Amino acid sequence: MRLEELHQKVAEASQVFVLTDENVAPLWLSETLHWLGCKSSVDIVIAPGEQQKNLKNTQKIWRTLTQHQADRSALLINLGGGVITDLGGFAASTYKRGIPFINVPTTLLGMVDAAIGGKTGIDFDGFKNQLGTFAEPLDVVISPIYLSTLPERELLSGLSEMMKYGFTHDPNLLKVNKDNYQDYILRAGEIKRMVVKNDPFDEGSRKVLNFGHTFGHAIESYSLTTKQPLLHGEAVALGMGAALWLSVKERGLDVEVLQSYMKQLTVLLSGVDGLPAETDVKPILKYLSQDKKNKNGQTRFVLLDRVGSPVWDVEVKLARIEEALEYILDKASIR
Repeated sequence: MRLEELHQKVAEASQVFVLTDENVAPLWLSETLHWLGCKSSVDIVIAPGEQQKNLKNTQKIWRTLTQHQADRSALLINLGGGVITDLGGFAASTYKRGIPFINVPTTLLGMVDAAIGGKTGIDFDGFKNQLGTFAEPLDVVISPIYLSTLPERELLSGLSEMMKYGFTHDPNLLKVNKDNYQDYILRAGEIKRMVVKNDPFDEGSRKVLNFGHTFGHAIESYSLTTKQPLLHGEAVALGMGAALWLSVKERGLDVEVLQSYMKQLTVLLSGVDGLPAETDVKPILKYLSQDKKNKNGQTRFVLLDRVGSPVWDVEVKLARIEEALEYILDKASIR
């Protein structure tokens, strides 16, 4: 959508609400509203972090909309990272059976993944994205200017998601690093949009975008119970390592793909102070049991036959799953 069209959508809204967090608001809230041509708004500012993607904050958004008598022509702008776009999209899609929303991602991970594709959600009872909807935003506004204030650890978290597309679709994205990532942002988003268009409700081929995420979500959920929680992309980086190990063992993937990635993993996790250890495998497995892709109690994975050739719904025996977790947590701990 062109800027003029965005201005028109904002102008047509009966009211404009903005969801953002305490980190983003002082940096980008005023400038973004000016850029979008928004003359007045009701701002909803929450604390930052994955822990805020919860029912309590969803209720805060619903309550604010209700108190201001927002109707179905109201507009919610989600300004922030994946937590904000997931949470805001969920709240908007359920308020009065749905009001329009626009995602303005301010993180690399948001720009290439979280803000795109129409999946919304919140965490519930400790499980990642346990509640959610499929709801497309009016638009996703991508502007690399927001990345000028992004901490390096958040940047590396986004690089992990970009590499996912390299393993599943375009090997060129495996070349992404801190120096060249802006050259690949549009390509990563293009892949996500293409996959979502072909399978909007995650019934088949879209499942390949979960590469590394079955392990990753379980690792992330467990880490949120510790004093040193991982960022989403960091957990996915570990999850991709475990998925590659499984791909070698279960699908015959060339072991050199795994070995090459393990060198990159060191960089992706360079901002992490504390990582889960092999002793954490058992509690992590408990979170795997609640993965959304499970069927009849069986955990299913996206694995690779080769780079660019993913397969989904692969059933793996529990003993092998444990081995994969033990492998990646052991290797990551000796960076």
